[in-house]
Amino acid sequence: MSAAQLLRHSRKLRSLHIAIDSERSALASYFSAASGSFPTKGNGVERRIGSPKFPLRNQPRKGLETSKLSLGLNRSYTYRRSPDNCIPNTISGLNVDRQLQQDISQAVQGNIARWLKKEGDKVSPGEVLCEVETDKATVEMECMEEGYLAKIIHGDGAKEIKVGEIIAVTVEEEGDIKKFKDYKPSTSAAPVAPSESKAQSEPTDPKVEEKTPSKAPEPKAPKIEEASRPGDRILSSPLARRLAEDNNVPLSNVKGTGPDGRILKADIEDYLAKGGKKESFAAPGQSCYTDVPNTLIRKVTANRLLSSKQTIPHYYLTIDARVDNLIKLRGELNPLQESAGGKKISINDLVIKAAALALRKVPQCNSSWMNNFIRQYHNVNINVAVQTEHGLFVPVIRDADKKGLGTIAEEVKQLAQRARDNSLKPEDYEGGTFTISNLGGPFGIKQFCAIINHPQSAILAIGSAERRVIPGSANGQYEFGSFMSATMSCDHRVIDGAIGAEFLKAFKGYIENPTSIAKPSGAEDYG
Repeated sequence: MSAAQLLRHSRKLRSLHIAIDSERSALASYFSAASGSFPTKGNGVERRIGSPKFPLRNQPRKGLETSKLSLGLNRSYTYRRSPDNCIPNTISGLNVDRQLQQDISQAVQGNIARWLKKEGDKVSPGEVLCEVETDKATVEMECMEEGYLAKIIHGDGAKEIKVGEIIAVTVEEEGDIKKFKDYKPSTSAAPVAPSESKAQSEPTDPKVEEKTPSKAPEPKAPKIEEASRPGDRILSSPLARRLAEDNNVPLSNVKGTGPDGRILKADIEDYLAKGGKKESFAAPGQSCYTDVPNTLIRKVTANRLLSSKQTIPHYYLTIDARVDNLIKLRGELNPLQESAGGKKISINDLVIKAAALALRKVPQCNSSWMNNFIRQYHNVNINVAVQTEHGLFVPVIRDADKKGLGTIAEEVKQLAQRARDNSLKPEDYEGGTFTISNLGGPFGIKQFCAIINHPQSAILAIGSAERRVIPGSANGQYEFGSFMSATMSCDHRVIDGAIGAEFLKAFKGYIENPTSIAKPSGAEDYG
């Protein structure tokens, strides 16, 4: 049996701590992706490269086994056993035995959306403990061992939790829950027990409080009480946040009376009763405004768009395509789709298929700039921009050139719903090679220029269709036609002007002659 298997059965194999101290177990202990360090062992002392030293491991066990939940870097779970003496020897009756990590995407911080378990609940492997918001999606954190949730460090709505930061503690015995009632995580590398007294802790440098001169209050402005909160995060209960939102009260203006300065419902009611108003008062000569906090997805989107616009040499090509035949084809296919129990095909689904086929015909536009070379992709994976109340998402339709219209319609609707529910997984939006943004159908925008989704080299902006009067087949005759505007933003490092024009020509051909992208027969899957 390997050392890793021994670690997973620590309750049953406590007497085998000598075997766990072997060289093989040293490879399993102290190896953390969050810190990037690794263990070495010599003269009976194990040290962690890049982190503080740890004392001798052969210390008597104290009997209380706990697990700590923390945010990690990778997307997979990491199971790690801590040595018996990670806790200072002055702590009696406590021995943190295991540390459990849920690794989330490539993010460096996250938010706690909500806890599905509460303190004192029994938990089993595979049960979802909480939902964590990353920069692109909301992921579930599952339990990896049977036990009890003893302490929640960061509750619902906790913001900007750094990777590796402890968010909860679990214990194996129900009777140990009460020992963590007042537990607070240590800021040092080694965990600290809830029963540790200040006299037993190592001396720390005295904090120097800096006094700043008080400013004269502005006329008619309500008094603002600032609460000290760990890490400058505003801790608040869901009920308090809802009450604050309903009354337009900034949480930063309210002093919390709950644990760790948490803002409770009573604090919001107290603030309103003492003169806090729904609307802000402006001093003479100043304007009224509201500061809206940025979500993680908003921050990441802003940084990516700024980087794209500053580093990619954009240029733009626009073409008008007649869509009468496309609209007619859609009207013919949808009854067949409904009879087969499928989703209705939208104009956007047809645009996705037309763009995918055009990329297959002009593969230079399905590429990325890699500094020393241009990477041309063999798969046509199209990201579709979806706007939600949480921010902008771009789920991906993989191998869109090989899929039928029915399959594309089904996937687009499923991914759009996940985006609106903020439940997209990394595989739902990663790996795209080209992006389509459609503001025409939903919003009636005639034409616009989109920003390239780095590291891709192009994005296609679709405008609305409008009726126009055009010359007829005979002299002096006129007819009506519906035309759609499409603007492609190109990376000039990758796509020359003639290549971009060739792509739009192919795209227009598929849009105006859509029979080439759909089967004429009533098959279950079209295209």
